[in-house]
Amino acid sequence: MYRYKTSGVCSSQIDFDIVDHKITHVTFHGGCNGNTQGISLLVEGMDVDDAISRLKGVRCGGKGTSCPDQLARALEQAAKQ
Repeated sequence: MYRYKTSGVCSSQIDFDIVDHKITHVTFHGGCNGNTQGISLLVEGMDVDDAISRLKGVRCGGKGTSCPDQLARALEQAAKQ
């Protein structure tokens, strides 16, 4: 299980697993419940690199990041390990 402390967004942490380069068990702690549940369900089973390319750079309002962008950053970090 990977745990990623978020920055600049409403959620405080993202937990997830990677099995055979596919994303599983994504859980956001905090944030907009409906949106984070939706993101989790959409990326479940997705290839790590595909998710990163789709989510990286998504912005929320005037913030320089978003929950999807934070997930992309977490996946990038996990992929390096």
